[in-house]
Amino acid sequence: MKLKIIIFLAIILTSCETTNKKVITNKDFKNYSNDGFALIFNNDIFKKRIVSKKIDQRSLVIFNNKLKKDTDIKITNLLNEKYLIAKVGKNSKYPIFYNSVISERIAPMNHSQYAASIIRPYVSEKTYWIILHHGLFQTYYSAHHLGGDRNARDKFKDHKYYQDTVDFCEKYDQSSFDPNYKSMSLEDFEPMVKKIFDRKPFYHH
Repeated sequence: MKLKIIIFLAIILTSCETTNKKVITNKDFKNYSNDGFALIFNNDIFKKRIVSKKIDQRSLVIFNNKLKKDTDIKITNLLNEKYLIAKVGKNSKYPIFYNSVISERIAPMNHSQYAASIIRPYVSEKTYWIILHHGLFQTYYSAHHLGGDRNARDKFKDHKYYQDTVDFCEKYDQSSFDPNYKSMSLEDFEPMVKKIFDRKPFYHH
């Protein structure tokens, strides 16, 4: 399976940690715990019959055969405490390797954690930490326009990689939003990506 459709889902949708997913029922709150991998739905995997039912990519729908249809699930990003409410869709057949199938609308919420979990075995502890937290640090440039706290990153101010992450967002992440910036093609990055993933994997503790 291609890496782009494999993400680590340690519920609540975080990278590499076992947590709890809160399930909201009509009567009360119940805790549901699950961990493993989630599959991000796209039409290609439906056409190949990897998944038996479609998900509207604009929806907040999750396929999870251990939960009842229409169960509401609160999915929280533990780095910035933002959350959304997703709903369990109809039972669908999908590889038992995965515990859930999620829509593309849900996936970007934790894009920092997804990216960091994929590259972690191939990069330094510093690079991993920057990628893991850059989504939160990037909100310095946007949160205050949407009623949020642009200084949420300050809770990591004493961390040894705090300034490195600030610099990364200022020099690279923030600049990528400039509509007049001449972007490189994806093909330009292929040699660099290949170089990273050709490394012998190692893990940080």
